[in-house]
Amino acid sequence: MSIPIVALVGRPNVGKSTVFNRLIGERLSIVEDEPGVTRDRIYATASWLSREFRLIDTGGIDLSDEPLMNQVRYQAEIAMDEADVIVFVVSAREGLTDIDENIANQLHRTKKPVVVAVNKTDNPEERLQVFDFYALGHGEPFPVSGAHGTGFGDLLDEVIANFPEDASHQDEDNSIKFSFIGRPNVGKSSLVNAILNEQRVIVSNIEGTTREAVDTYFTDEDGNTFTMIDTAGIRKRGKVYEKTEKYSVLRAMSAIERSDIVCLVLDAETGIREQDKKVAGYAYEANKGIVILVNKWDLVDKSDNLFDSFTKDIRQEFQYLSFAPILFVSAETGQRLNRLPELLVTIYENRNRRIQSSLLNDVLMDAVAMNPTPTDKGRRLKIFYLTQVAVNPPTFVVFVNDKELMHFSYERFLENQLRQSFYFDGTPLRLIVRERE
Repeated sequence: MSIPIVALVGRPNVGKSTVFNRLIGERLSIVEDEPGVTRDRIYATASWLSREFRLIDTGGIDLSDEPLMNQVRYQAEIAMDEADVIVFVVSAREGLTDIDENIANQLHRTKKPVVVAVNKTDNPEERLQVFDFYALGHGEPFPVSGAHGTGFGDLLDEVIANFPEDASHQDEDNSIKFSFIGRPNVGKSSLVNAILNEQRVIVSNIEGTTREAVDTYFTDEDGNTFTMIDTAGIRKRGKVYEKTEKYSVLRAMSAIERSDIVCLVLDAETGIREQDKKVAGYAYEANKGIVILVNKWDLVDKSDNLFDSFTKDIRQEFQYLSFAPILFVSAETGQRLNRLPELLVTIYENRNRRIQSSLLNDVLMDAVAMNPTPTDKGRRLKIFYLTQVAVNPPTFVVFVNDKELMHFSYERFLENQLRQSFYFDGTPLRLIVRERE
């Protein structure tokens, strides 16, 4: 089962986004040192006392009948439906309002655990307003200050206490889990059906047909067991109008987290779009194995060396995915889809590969001899030792004299040397730099 989901709801201007940012801290960092890796601030993963949960920030709920506000209300309702626990954010500065009471009544109907966070309690006078919020009927209100970061410990203790008992349990089967991600209408559901050779997932040419992440299990001819997760198409944020669409993205993110390997599906007819790079960024940031599938290859004109040209474009636009293999396929004809299971097994093995420290340090010495370590203001980086500390993805720790001297480009050089010496196709590598004490 996936990690618990917590939704922040409340009227406008109570400070939900400030509370959201305070709860996630630095966990929403965007990878800035790789070209094209971006992601929208739709949700974030936070943790408290070693318990992880997903946090949703919703728009302010208003009582007006304006179309925009109706959409905001729809979004909040979906978030409430998705959530295991709802944090109802109110403001001590403005006190209890009619809109707060209206939202409180709506929350009673959800039958979900609700924790009241009274924001903007920055001084003793404002803290006295907290008692008024008992009238909402959702138990003890917790005073917090998003601006100053106070009061969140007690709030999060209460949130975690209301998590479902089995919320943090993960699937225990040993199958290789993979998912299809991509913008709408690139043929993800059609690929599921083509692989299974049967209609188990609804297929439509209407963008956004798939709303839920659908798990399907199958075994290949070699006896390898797979869990295939079909996800809703990820739309560009500015085009998320339909009330369920934004949270189909949330479900897609859940599928990525549950996957060992993510298949990024591109459309051969329409080519690479800016949104494709954003979608790829989700999987890259999650450190998942990645395969790039170019679907609808049967529908394009193969003249003028299109294969080489398309491959070159992919490598140019997705420079941070240089480790990901590319497979040109067709869901309609089944072209090359028989290669996918074998490719997934290979990537799964690569993600779980362990390398002896002695071999790693042989590669390290050769790398330093080939390309001496950088210097800064007369000080040279010294690398003492390299060891692997984890798999899935392969994670290495390199011990140095001063990690500030480890330039990003040299870190990339070391990663490339590891890839040239050992077989890590399809999986990202994590390189952690630590100073030797």
